[in-house]
Amino acid sequence: MRESEQMPPKYSVVVPLHNEESSIRELYARLSDVMTGRYEPVEFVFVDDHSLDGTALILAELAGLDRRVVALRLKRNYGQTVALSAGFDYAAGEIIISMDGDLQHDPADIPAMLDAFEATDSDIVSGWREKRVDNYLLRRLPSRVANWMMAKFSGVDIHDFGTTFKVYRRETIKDIRLYGELHRFIPALAAWNGAKVTEVPIKNIVRPSGQSHYGISRTIRVFFDLLTIRFLLRFMTRPLHFFGPPGILGVLGGGGILTFLFFEKILFGTHLFQEHGPLLVLGMMLFLFGLQVLAVGLIGELLMRTHFEGRDKPIYRVERIVGADRVAAARRS
Repeated sequence: MRESEQMPPKYSVVVPLHNEESSIRELYARLSDVMTGRYEPVEFVFVDDHSLDGTALILAELAGLDRRVVALRLKRNYGQTVALSAGFDYAAGEIIISMDGDLQHDPADIPAMLDAFEATDSDIVSGWREKRVDNYLLRRLPSRVANWMMAKFSGVDIHDFGTTFKVYRRETIKDIRLYGELHRFIPALAAWNGAKVTEVPIKNIVRPSGQSHYGISRTIRVFFDLLTIRFLLRFMTRPLHFFGPPGILGVLGGGGILTFLFFEKILFGTHLFQEHGPLLVLGMMLFLFGLQVLAVGLIGELLMRTHFEGRDKPIYRVERIVGADRVAAARRS
């Protein structure tokens, strides 16, 4: 047994898999060639998202042959985001590398990404498929539009949000809870906490075998996720700032209409349903709409207060402390 196999891993390579029996052995061989020697101690965390082919058997075989291999099998098919989250939870390395398991990501790009990670003191290094090889109309054009929108909405200036090929500092990725399909927005979620994100060009390789799990339909899902992340980044800690303005407008607009109709009735005896029926209904609808939206905002504020006050971790992240001995002495006093 090598000494590096007995030490806690410095590097963890997390690979989500679903029905990838044709690529696992070659991917493992390439990863082992790149990481062995230069990047050790290392572990390979393969997450089987409940594959229906021979993926689980091959992973069990590899785990039996190499103590660096950790094979997880999920109880059902949860999707890529959850599989990545499971891999991140089980990864023990200080530096975590994630990539797809279909050989479209070349492990030979890992050294350049790790070099950039160290040289720039980044928290995340994201791969950029600068020269994509897939279909322009079905993949590249929608991806370019989606990436442009993600960069504008999130404020993180990178070209490729969609690739899984990334390098993370352990404390950065462990602090992010993933669900839905939010793995594309990890750089944005991390940047919200002050993480530094760097982008490195990587090769984009045609999938050697099997079928892609993604199609044009994912563009619609990405758009809805984009709205979610926009709301989270701007209004997560202050939901009333989002719901307040339309609520106030509804209350003022509806209240103004109802006040006008009230004086019409008092001063001139106007039969409101005959003379101003639609306007009366509009005023009532606007007023009720405003009250409901304000109530949603207030409930959101209460939920966020409960969330932040009920958790152990502070809302802020400390980058460094200068004079730590004085801080500790002040706390003891």
